[in-house]
Amino acid sequence: MFQIIDIAKVFIPSAAAFFIGLAITPLLTHYLYKYKAWKKRSVAVATDGRAAPISQRLHRDEEKKTPRMGGIIIWLSVLFTILAVWLISKIFPSDTTLKLDFLSRNQTWLPLFVLVVGSLIGLIDDILEVIGGGGDHFAGGLSLKKRLIVVLGIGSIGAWWFFVKLGISTIMIPFIGVVNLGFFFIPFFILVMMAVYSGGVIDGIDGLAGGVFASIFSAYAGIAFFQGQIDLAAFCAVIVGALLAFLWFNIPPARFYMSETGTMGLTLTLTTVAFLTDTVLILPIIAMPLLAASASSSIQLLSKKFRNGKKVFLVAPIHHHFEAIGWAGPKVVMRYWILSVVFALLGMILAFVG
Repeated sequence: MFQIIDIAKVFIPSAAAFFIGLAITPLLTHYLYKYKAWKKRSVAVATDGRAAPISQRLHRDEEKKTPRMGGIIIWLSVLFTILAVWLISKIFPSDTTLKLDFLSRNQTWLPLFVLVVGSLIGLIDDILEVIGGGGDHFAGGLSLKKRLIVVLGIGSIGAWWFFVKLGISTIMIPFIGVVNLGFFFIPFFILVMMAVYSGGVIDGIDGLAGGVFASIFSAYAGIAFFQGQIDLAAFCAVIVGALLAFLWFNIPPARFYMSETGTMGLTLTLTTVAFLTDTVLILPIIAMPLLAASASSSIQLLSKKFRNGKKVFLVAPIHHHFEAIGWAGPKVVMRYWILSVVFALLGMILAFVG
């Protein structure tokens, strides 16, 4: 049976992260606008190098003058909350404060490391994107190749931690059972992390990414809780609280965008959490909006390459396709939020009964 302290351990830090996020946002916003931390040009070309007039029209970054780096709110709120709870347990040790501390080696060290490192690398990309807007060497931030190398490196560390430190080399297949991958667990972990990272392209409309990620991490907070991984559940819930603080300022019209410092940290952390809960094969359901964004971009690229430039969507990822056919941005976002909740619930059910 779960105790009241377990419930408090999950919800109190989550609420704390929300209010911490609200508190630090005005100061961050001041500096982002002061130093004009937005892209100085719209998306003029697609990933394949072809002209992208529809995408350029939908983004209009230089006209909106909306700063990047809003994702700082998310990971900074998480970090502050975890450190605050940990410090309280050390400075005022008692049965209650010690039980509320959820920083643990086997459940939260690795996802916290992944979140912070991924977010800091994303922050570097965002900074280069901003200062390189004038057409110099850093225009466009870190190249996709460099970012993938970073993801490969973080994925390798994560896979090593699971395989060597935690002794994990198996995955659970719903309704079938446990399958031991042996050493192949390592490349499988890395491939999954790179695939989930590609879902970060969902950050494209005011309020979209924040709401989707909040639903996903809420589902994993529930899954971890019912598995008895209370520390991990608290960690996921803290991310949700931080995401809601970010979303408070990101709903239309957005005060800032999540950008790479948010999406890189969150997608890499999501992969880690999925493996810690042994639900990696359910992840595509829980994170269906991310899968749809990534898959639509891949389909578009392959279609243009092998069908003489013909496109499947007016513009990719698919949420921009909906905008291009006339859907208002808020309508796209609201419907994505609804679908995110539905798929999160379906994934939780499958995790519980599978």
